[in-house]
Amino acid sequence: MTALHWILFSISVLLIGLVMIQESKNDVKNTFSGEKSDLFKNQKQRGPELFLARLTMVFSFMFGLFAILAAVL
Repeated sequence: MTALHWILFSISVLLIGLVMIQESKNDVKNTFSGEKSDLFKNQKQRGPELFLARLTMVFSFMFGLFAILAAVL
């Protein structure tokens, strides 16, 4: 494996960790019934939630970029 593959692997592990840290916006009891809860429909992300969402967006963009680079090179 090249250094590019190791970077891609580490980004993917960090991305999985970031997604697992974030809280779900849906109620757990409504997950299996298919109903949508209107309680959190208009709630905006603030503080640490906003930071984690933006960090996840950055790492997902980096993952896509490095995946394309690994495929081309």
